[in-house]
Amino acid sequence: MNKPVPYPDLHDEPVREFNDIDASLTYSYANYLNWLFQDRVELIKGKIFKMSPAPSRVHQEISINLLKSFINFLDGKPCKVYSAPFDVRFSKESKEDKNVFTVLQPDICVVCDKGKLDDRGCIGAPDLVVEILSPGNTKMELLHKYQVYQEFGVKEYWVVSQSDQSILIYTLNEFGKYQPSKIFTLSEKVGSSVLVGFELALDDVFSDLN
Repeated sequence: MNKPVPYPDLHDEPVREFNDIDASLTYSYANYLNWLFQDRVELIKGKIFKMSPAPSRVHQEISINLLKSFINFLDGKPCKVYSAPFDVRFSKESKEDKNVFTVLQPDICVVCDKGKLDDRGCIGAPDLVVEILSPGNTKMELLHKYQVYQEFGVKEYWVVSQSDQSILIYTLNEFGKYQPSKIFTLSEKVGSSVLVGFELALDDVFSDLN
């Protein structure tokens, strides 16, 4: 399989308008750093994906409820929790900007290896990632992210549905493949194989959203 080759002409040239980007080309994190437009984008294997408009109020409330639980549990522990916008760069080989072709902004991520953290975010797979589904999420976007998180070894991937008020957890098995949990709904609690002892009541996540 051929490796992505970055588009070199844009490495040193700032790009101020999203419409100036040629979506047919392959881009690296080096290109990404020179994009000055306001549109939020992600890179998946060198291809640019425009993110949905600003998250809804309900999306943000769910995110805050989840964050509170993670922050309280992780207080005094080595793992760190971050919320979007927060760049996570995925690369199996070189960590040089020009050789990084996948950059995502998970809604929430937990990183337990501080060696993966730098001033620009995380380089390498977080231990746990949470994505909160919005009406703007496309099936293709979700498939791409699932594949990235599995390929690069994110140990636990949570999919939170605001419309169904449910949580589905994918856990990486010994063969490097995701195994899905049952779908957890209101009145139930979820735990984590990554954060031993962590417990989350779904009623606390989806309460007072009206």
